[in-house]
Amino acid sequence: MISYADAIAAAERRLHLAGVPEPRRDARLLLADLVGCDVASVIAWPERRLSGDLAGAFDARIGRRAAREPVSRILGRREFWSLPFLVGPDTLDPRPDSEVLVAALLEQIEDHQAPLRILDLGTGTGCLLLALLSELPHATGLGVDCSPGAVATAEENARRLGMEERAAFRLGNWDEGLEEVFDILVCNPPYIPDADVPELDPEVAAWEPRLALEGGADGLDPYRRILPRLADLLSPSGVAGFEHGPGQSSAIEALLDPDGGWRRRRVEDLGGRDRALIIYSEEA
Repeated sequence: MISYADAIAAAERRLHLAGVPEPRRDARLLLADLVGCDVASVIAWPERRLSGDLAGAFDARIGRRAAREPVSRILGRREFWSLPFLVGPDTLDPRPDSEVLVAALLEQIEDHQAPLRILDLGTGTGCLLLALLSELPHATGLGVDCSPGAVATAEENARRLGMEERAAFRLGNWDEGLEEVFDILVCNPPYIPDADVPELDPEVAAWEPRLALEGGADGLDPYRRILPRLADLLSPSGVAGFEHGPGQSSAIEALLDPDGGWRRRRVEDLGGRDRALIIYSEEA
């Protein structure tokens, strides 16, 4: 039997050699989940020991992380907006930077008790839609994704969070076939230029679905598809929020109809970079 401290130390060395950022943190997370406790307990009781079976299971997990598989995919879940979300091979891993988009949309909405309708295009895990619904108790929403696996994952996340009665999901290609008008549109589309994807960190390039990453030659193809439809999809007082990559704000703003009367507000991420764009009508 091996102690928690020795198991973590060995795992840290292995992950460090594999180039994994923050190897000790990841080793603790993987061990804590395996033994069914929190990280604080792993730190507080380093002398506790792993049985042979658990030591073998931990070694297997460290092997997967050394191959640069993200911790969230090893665990099968990721926290977002303080909510637990299942992740799968067909979904983008929810990231903290995306929370600024949720926060910015909530700031834009005056009445959080209103019976609003929300549209989430490219819903993935459903994290954006479900995070908004958690803060807007009388709102309902529709999530659309072109991946059957993503739709199934989003539906399961809604069920686990007790929001299945307020969130519907459908298979579709962006706005295709949508005739309803919404009060909020939220979207985190693929925005990485296709040629740049292989150069991303291994955790992204090798493990995230290409469908959720590649945004065309310049990363802007999804915005070209969706932005011209804003006037049809939003109510007069509606608001849209789009996540995007660093340095893309101006190019996305240039795609808006100059005669559409659109106002816009840029939102910075946790690192101080433009990360999201809030768009709303002058009538709002």
